[in-house]
Amino acid sequence: MEEFSTFGLLRSSFLFVVFISSLLVEGDNLDSDGSNALCKTDLTSFLPFPYGTVPNMVCRPLWNSYLLRYSHSKNNEITIVLSTIYTSGWVGIGFSRDGMMLNSSCMVGWVNLEGRGRIKQYYVKGFTPSEIKPDEGELPLTNVPPFVSLQGATIYLAFQLKFNKTLKTQPILLAFSTKTPHHHHLTVHDDKTTIYFDFSSGNTDSSVDLSRSILKDRRTHGTLALLAWGLFLPVGAILARYLKHKDRRWYYLHVAFQFIGFLLGIAAVVVGLSLNNTFHAFISAHKGIGIFVLVLTILQVLAFFSRPSQDSKYRRYWNWYHNWAGRICLFFAAVNIVLGIHIASAGQAWRVGYGFLLGSTLVTVIILEALLRLQRSRERDNHPPFQ
Repeated sequence: MEEFSTFGLLRSSFLFVVFISSLLVEGDNLDSDGSNALCKTDLTSFLPFPYGTVPNMVCRPLWNSYLLRYSHSKNNEITIVLSTIYTSGWVGIGFSRDGMMLNSSCMVGWVNLEGRGRIKQYYVKGFTPSEIKPDEGELPLTNVPPFVSLQGATIYLAFQLKFNKTLKTQPILLAFSTKTPHHHHLTVHDDKTTIYFDFSSGNTDSSVDLSRSILKDRRTHGTLALLAWGLFLPVGAILARYLKHKDRRWYYLHVAFQFIGFLLGIAAVVVGLSLNNTFHAFISAHKGIGIFVLVLTILQVLAFFSRPSQDSKYRRYWNWYHNWAGRICLFFAAVNIVLGIHIASAGQAWRVGYGFLLGSTLVTVIILEALLRLQRSRERDNHPPFQ
């Protein structure tokens, strides 16, 4: 414990920032080896003509386990096969003029309780289940019937569209729900995303891309949240617990780190709300935990202004509240960061970066806690109670 210094902790924090920043700027990485293997699946054994026999189908990973196969014909027909991991509920792909869910037309597939595949077009007139209209929409379906097939744990949605001109960059929406539609009425999706897909690029690397502004906002939101609740606020808590009796500057460092973390957290929430308004997303778990963490963070800041004096009889209860509220806040913040990385389908850099930061923080806390308890044990041995 004696060797632990303020300079050492600050230096480690700076290295954390440099390391995380260098990893996060890399962007989203896709697992190309796994995607290539899935793209080689033989469709002829379970998809009818023409879906299983279309030559030269382009196959691209989109989001989570979603794969898109497509092929253009000379008369502007495009054959699409969407596949993803499936357990229950429904999966869908929507076409939108502006990337928004409102007024989009979607193809949705599922397997009903009798084990039969169903696929329908839907039109999104609003954001409630009653405003998602079955057998309506603006997708120019051909006379080839859409088809859905479940093979093992993977569901395949196949349909064919005919446009007046070659389809190029197109905003598409991907969504899923774990609840099976009832009488063809969809339940609210569990998660969704918007992707700008270039159907004209063929095998080029530019075939999968989020709009630059949206991608920038997502990275900004994640980076700010990670730095706030993953770095500055935990370090501030560490300073308060383990430097209180070693360095007179602990209080000012604690306040500085907490204040910086609070500002970064507020900025992360603002960007997150902007993304939520853009996508009209219903990411209930991530949003709910985020609000809970934000409320606890604000209460911690307010507690600073209501701190009783050292000799107050209420100081003991204030310390107890302040300590446990902070611990609960940081725990749920860590859970929400992991959840956010999963929801955003972030690349390996995000997982490695936050894994390194979280692991380093936990190891530091374990070591410092062990040293603190050892020191207290020695102090008790050196000062036995009066007998």
